[in-house]
Amino acid sequence: MLKKILGLLFAFAFVIISCTVKEPPEFIGVKNIKVLESTKTYITIKGDALFRNLNDIGGNLKADGIKVFVNGNEMATVTSDSFDVPAKEEFTIPLKVNIPTDSIFSNKNIGGLIGSLFSKKIEVNYKGKILYKVFGFSHSYDVNETEKIKIKL
Repeated sequence: MLKKILGLLFAFAFVIISCTVKEPPEFIGVKNIKVLESTKTYITIKGDALFRNLNDIGGNLKADGIKVFVNGNEMATVTSDSFDVPAKEEFTIPLKVNIPTDSIFSNKNIGGLIGSLFSKKIEVNYKGKILYKVFGFSHSYDVNETEKIKIKL
């Protein structure tokens, strides 16, 4: 009986030790920033936060509070659900925002807007933090990615 209990404890300890978080997933960057939809009331912009997880276990990522700037002016904040992190994989999480068109065409943004009309491009900047959590371990990633994207007029 004692040998069975010791065997189970040893097996349990081995499993716990082998499934540790060696390091947090690697944040590669925000890619594929583009306009998904444009209507009279809002513009939907989406970017993909790209990660690589080399660990045997996953975890969760939360991307709330990332600010989105268009032509240097703060326009929206990303709100998202918690995302499950797959083990030993590259993966992306979507960073999608709806920006009211009236805020893009406001007086504070008129200079950047005129430049965008001529170049047919806008500069989109994602700035904030993404939080990773697993078994009491947490790590935050600083996000500060800018990309010029084409707009259709």
